[in-house]
Amino acid sequence: MVHESGNISVHTENIFPIIKKWLYSDRDIFIRELVSNGCDAISKLNRLAAIGEAKVADDIKHEIRVTVDKKNKTLQFTDNGIGMTADEVKKYINQVAFSSAEDFIEKFKDKNEEGTDIIGHFGLGFYSAFMIAEKVQIDTLSYQEGAEAVQWVCDGGTEYEINESKRTEIGTTITLYIHKDNEDFLEESKVREILRKYCSFLPVEIYLDNAEKEEKDSDKAENKDEKQEEPKPINDTRPLWLKKPNECTDEEYKDFYKKVFFDFNEPLFWIHLNVDYPFKLKGILYFPKLKHEFESTEGQIKLFSNQVFVADNIKEVIPEFLMLLKGTIDCPDLPLNVSRSFLQNDGYVQKVSNHITKKVADKLNGLFKTQRESYNSYWDDIHPFIKYGCMRNEKFYEKVQEIIIYKNISGEYVTLKDYLDKNQSKHENKVFYVTNEQQQAQYINLFKEQELEAIILSSTIDNHFIQFLEMKQSDVKFNRIDSDISESLKDSEDKSGESDKKNMQESLEKAFKEALGNEQLKVQVESLKATGIPAMILLAEQSRRMQEMSKMYGGMGMNMPGMFPEEQTLVLNKNNKLISRIMILKDVETKKQDVKMLCEHIYDLAMMSHKPLEAEAMTKFIERSNEILTRVAE
Repeated sequence: MVHESGNISVHTENIFPIIKKWLYSDRDIFIRELVSNGCDAISKLNRLAAIGEAKVADDIKHEIRVTVDKKNKTLQFTDNGIGMTADEVKKYINQVAFSSAEDFIEKFKDKNEEGTDIIGHFGLGFYSAFMIAEKVQIDTLSYQEGAEAVQWVCDGGTEYEINESKRTEIGTTITLYIHKDNEDFLEESKVREILRKYCSFLPVEIYLDNAEKEEKDSDKAENKDEKQEEPKPINDTRPLWLKKPNECTDEEYKDFYKKVFFDFNEPLFWIHLNVDYPFKLKGILYFPKLKHEFESTEGQIKLFSNQVFVADNIKEVIPEFLMLLKGTIDCPDLPLNVSRSFLQNDGYVQKVSNHITKKVADKLNGLFKTQRESYNSYWDDIHPFIKYGCMRNEKFYEKVQEIIIYKNISGEYVTLKDYLDKNQSKHENKVFYVTNEQQQAQYINLFKEQELEAIILSSTIDNHFIQFLEMKQSDVKFNRIDSDISESLKDSEDKSGESDKKNMQESLEKAFKEALGNEQLKVQVESLKATGIPAMILLAEQSRRMQEMSKMYGGMGMNMPGMFPEEQTLVLNKNNKLISRIMILKDVETKKQDVKMLCEHIYDLAMMSHKPLEAEAMTKFIERSNEILTRVAE
């Protein structure tokens, strides 16, 4: 073979593959590119053999070997795939404008339509090698009969040399002479980590070799006449998502989940995606069991293209709300190197996203209809995902709105329709809810005594979600259990005249305002069925919501003091003995101090059923309690 040197053909439109080191965000991407190139080369050879265009020995084992040689400062990528002739090296390596994959498919597409499944990137991703190498060498031998082995060398500029190579086996070896600034890529552990990140599920077995270790092991074996342990590939060539769902067991799904996501808690359930038409899509989405509510933000969807890892959580392909889940999605028609702006506007990508949304909604509907008990048991873990999905994706909301359930204070799981149908005569279209079962226990007990229902909405997302539902269903209003008094709690048999009611309202309002030193206090006198409760605190629903939102977004200028004041109302129960006693004692001069103390204590007790007292108020409450106990004892 005649020695040849020259310049790589670089045109304006194909300059970018040359300068990949400035375009790739991660230096380690070159390992993915070179290994996937080797995988493509093997796929091409197998395809040619299948249609009778190439001869491949029956006993050949196709594989890719990555060899770390710290001593010589090289990193090698070797495959036994299709190889290249000298002319092909000149075309695919020197003339960057050409794409070997496109050329290959064009040549053989008429042989069998399945040939279009092959996606190659040789001649494009190859140049990412120059991100970390000061010199790159290719040794290759084509599968074609009579072909000569070729060596191509380039030091990172546009000049190259082509010589005869000593390679004797079909395939290609790419040797990277690592630049001194990138010698961390000569650490076996680092290379192994990168291979596992990008290549864990490639369809060709990948082996990682360490030149120094192999030399030592070889000497050791010769001295002791011992057989070395057979090396194992670092990848799984047939990941679970490639199998048909009916071929997979529950244990396989769980084991795959633990292996991929290093999560040793079993997932709740999963969705196996397996689509061949009108596009190709395979994958598995898992609903993880949450340790706590905020863990729901830590999902991980791994995106693959033909089993090559692309990236985590690409929201342009995967609907944003699905990022709360964990899973693997393989889109064979998705290019490895493509801008996100392209993905956002690509019709194929949008179809994939819509299909995934539909499949998730179908799975949830199926569980609701056929495995309701299991669905109920999953709800505490999956409800943040479903609620977030409804708010972020209109199509998802349309498909799941009828299966959103709520746990009520009786411990049952009901839909909104169930709740409204059962309580229509008592609540009209009001949905009463609880945000803190312990703090709002008094209100809950009141509801239970009167056989009224409320639902539990105790998650951070619920404040947003109920406003979303009120917008979607304008005839439904959510009221926290301490924001309003249901008509069913009031004593309908109260025969007091309007004059008596007005007198009691004015007298008690004056007494409590004076005792508490708060002229702005709103006081409301009601006749309640529960005679044992002297007073309750009601908080206006909308002002409370705004106050909670301002706390949540305090860093956005919404936390100005007094911007959203707490509108509270002290409800006094005229059927309670203490309240009746205050009406008698309020005009007795010698009992004014007792009335003041009673009013303060009743107010504090009502507040404590609403929220914890602040430090100063709690100190006064304890002192007052001791004084009351002392008087009773005397």
